[in-house]
Amino acid sequence: MVKIVADTTSGLPREMLNALGIPLIPQIVCFGEESYRDDTELDTAAFLTKLKASRELPTTAAPPPQLYHPIFEQALKDGEGVVVIAPSAKVSGTVRSAEVAAQDFPKLDVHIVDSRTIAGNLASLVLQAHEWAKEGAGAEKIVNRLNEWIPRGRIYFLVNTLEYLQKGGRIGGAKALMGELLQVKPILCVRDGQVEPFEQQRTKKRAMARLIEIVENQCPKDLGGHLCVMQADAMDEAEGLVEDLKLRMHLPSIPIYELPPAIVVHGGPGVLAIGFFVA
Repeated sequence: MVKIVADTTSGLPREMLNALGIPLIPQIVCFGEESYRDDTELDTAAFLTKLKASRELPTTAAPPPQLYHPIFEQALKDGEGVVVIAPSAKVSGTVRSAEVAAQDFPKLDVHIVDSRTIAGNLASLVLQAHEWAKEGAGAEKIVNRLNEWIPRGRIYFLVNTLEYLQKGGRIGGAKALMGELLQVKPILCVRDGQVEPFEQQRTKKRAMARLIEIVENQCPKDLGGHLCVMQADAMDEAEGLVEDLKLRMHLPSIPIYELPPAIVVHGGPGVLAIGFFVA
């Protein structure tokens, strides 16, 4: 069976991944001179507490290549292929770290996939790839299927403030400044692997309603759309959004993923997002 490798930017709970046998690679979050793995040393709740008390914005770093070595060594021993599904190379150095690690295992059948996405959609890709692996698909077939899915992914999200994206260099400063001055609520999206402005609404209430409109207009009305909701310090709003979407999309359930520290660094507290795959 092919081993699928995830990382914390997917937002998948560690307990779930352990139960499925999917290895999890952390991202590194830095507060000044102190650095933390965001799988075992700093969860989102602890991160938010530190963030609100910190005078300076934290930074992030990709996982060092050595963290992949135990996974690759075990796969080589077991005679398994490996597919690493990494967050977008345009916002993270994880792809490069995995590629460097793979160079130390020339006899291993390892494939590094740039998902060109993050968070809930990355989670959907990981879980689907794991299902394909359980069904007996080989590494190359899984990669080909992932590459068919990736361009169909859509993520739209709201932030409480554009300060974090602006200072982290994840969106243009002029657009960020405009949004703050006009006191509008921008809807942002992940387009071709990076954060881009989508449109602006005058109020948070209207922006939330617009997220629902986007789902109704673009997302398939079945489980094949892999619709999900993502949040950081906004669980009440996320649960309300899920209830609305379940009724409108006639879905029995919609997962809510807690955004990990490495993403909240750039989005800030209060991020609320939807993710899905178009037909």
